[in-house]
Amino acid sequence: MCIDKARTIDCEELALEEMFKVYRLFKEMRKRGFQIDEVIYGPLLMFFIDRGMVEEFHFFCGPIKDGNCNSIPRLVYYEMLLCILVNNEEMIRKLCDYIAADEQEDNLQLKENYLLALCESQRTDDLLRVLEIIDMTKVSDKHAATVFKSLGRLSLESFTEKFLLAFKTLDHGAEKILRLIFSYASCIPNIVVEDIVLKFESLHMKFEITTSLESYKELIKFCCSSRKVQLALDIVNQISQGSLNLSIDMLNCILHAIEENHECNLVRQIYSVFCCHSLKPNAETFRRMISLSVKMKDFGNAMLNDSRKMNVKPVAGMYNAIMAGYFREKKISAGLRVLKQMELDSVKPDPQTYSYLIGYCDREEDIIKYYEELKCSGITVTKHIFMSLISAYAACGQFEKAKQVLLDEGIPVKSLNELRSALVSSLASNGQMADALDTYEEIKQSGGDLEPRAVLSLMECLHSERALNLMVQLLEELHDQGYWIEGCCRVISFCVRKKHLSTAVHLLKQLKDKFCDDELAAEVLFDEAFSIIAEEEPADVQLGVDLLQAIKSDIGISPSRKCLDFILNACVKAKDLQNSLLIWKEYEIAGLPYNVFNFLRMYQALLACGDHKSAEAMRTKIPKDDPDVRDVIRAFQVTYPKSTTPAKANKRPQQQENK
Repeated sequence: MCIDKARTIDCEELALEEMFKVYRLFKEMRKRGFQIDEVIYGPLLMFFIDRGMVEEFHFFCGPIKDGNCNSIPRLVYYEMLLCILVNNEEMIRKLCDYIAADEQEDNLQLKENYLLALCESQRTDDLLRVLEIIDMTKVSDKHAATVFKSLGRLSLESFTEKFLLAFKTLDHGAEKILRLIFSYASCIPNIVVEDIVLKFESLHMKFEITTSLESYKELIKFCCSSRKVQLALDIVNQISQGSLNLSIDMLNCILHAIEENHECNLVRQIYSVFCCHSLKPNAETFRRMISLSVKMKDFGNAMLNDSRKMNVKPVAGMYNAIMAGYFREKKISAGLRVLKQMELDSVKPDPQTYSYLIGYCDREEDIIKYYEELKCSGITVTKHIFMSLISAYAACGQFEKAKQVLLDEGIPVKSLNELRSALVSSLASNGQMADALDTYEEIKQSGGDLEPRAVLSLMECLHSERALNLMVQLLEELHDQGYWIEGCCRVISFCVRKKHLSTAVHLLKQLKDKFCDDELAAEVLFDEAFSIIAEEEPADVQLGVDLLQAIKSDIGISPSRKCLDFILNACVKAKDLQNSLLIWKEYEIAGLPYNVFNFLRMYQALLACGDHKSAEAMRTKIPKDDPDVRDVIRAFQVTYPKSTTPAKANKRPQQQENK
């Protein structure tokens, strides 16, 4: 807490006051016999390093050493980081000479930690000098992996091959060498995942290392974390064609990635692997496969039957996945047939089963019926069941009963805030905004915070002109970045629809700052704001133009092609010639070459605005090789004959004269 607080303080004296509180805590810990580990002192030293506070750094190293003599190798790592940050060239040179010259086995840990700090810095020349001399085979496995990651990051393939050859010559073991190859290949910058896999394979073939099951697992995990699930499946097929045996863990990893990436269609390939290779999945694996099949509206009955053939005992979770799918599709009777099938198969419902049954009730008597069944069965009433009760009562219009759920004595104190949040969400989504806001205020007054999903739900239901301040307040309560971005997009959408331009620009700037390392993601979110302008009826072209100018001047970014496409589309709907011509020039200013779709849209805009002479000139520039393009041109000519109402740009001078 002291370190976190100090990081928020600009005044150095006040920050040091917090640091000396830490110093007193260190002394108290030593006095009581506690060891000061890196998880405790690491953030403190990084604070001094980040601020370039050399004296304070060395002052605090004293009690850390006294409290834990084993910390010395790690302290030299932080010492090197400090020297690098403050550009202490003399000390860096001495430490690099020390790494290269000292051959005592006792000092290997010190040398490794100095080397690690160099690997994490931008001092490539110093690192290269050390790598020329150091015996990498003496570096510990953990630290060797870090060095190889740096070799990948700097694309130092010659050093990589030199060290791999040294490890192989000294028989360091295939598994270790494969791990180092993966550490190197996975960190090579600016290449696609497929090329990283190829690099891994080419290196293990070059050094004649047989790929192991563990190394394949690492590759599969890497592909899955990189959202390349099909590539992971290709590796599975490669394994199945060799002498190695596939493992359930590999396939579960891929199933998890399929869920995360919403690539449900790939579940059939996983299922095929199980069938073709006589692998026996466990109940949880089957549940996940059924759940993914259900999301494709394949309700998994055949797969459920196959679980019996594979001697996998059906469990409630498998049936729950099918039942939930039917309920989501509003096929309530089909969902209830799944419940009947559970009874026939002697599979007892679990809390999740009743959570679904209650949550999708549309009559109060059914809510009571299933809740009584639940209590009679002896199943513990879980948090999710309480949530389902709140949701179901609210959906049935029984808002007071939804509120009374919170009075149940069986609700654990730790779940109360989450259930209150569920009540806010249910009330808001069922039109009871005043009650939802009252409950929200009660949560705030009791010192609680609205759950992120409830915040988003409340935002979704706010539509009045005066809701902006509340939406901004709700956004400030979202601390998780993912939820904040989703909430921010909702507020921006509201601002665009209600024409609150300055707030929209302010939030777009915050989004840009959040995505400073991911321009593509930021571009997608910016495009979303302009898509709303294109969808609105009637189209407010001027708002789009003003927003465009604001992101260029206030945020400092160039518009994307989609952004300009959306505004040009709005110009067509509004028959706004002046702004159509303005946006057409913006493509060139932004360095975006015109494509066939741009030519077609501008042709349409000119026709819609009644400027048939300019439209004819534009038509001559459109590539007409594609028959679909020719069909579109003819359709525009039919839609906008020459009698089209004159353009706005032609009206304005006359309107001003009349005034």
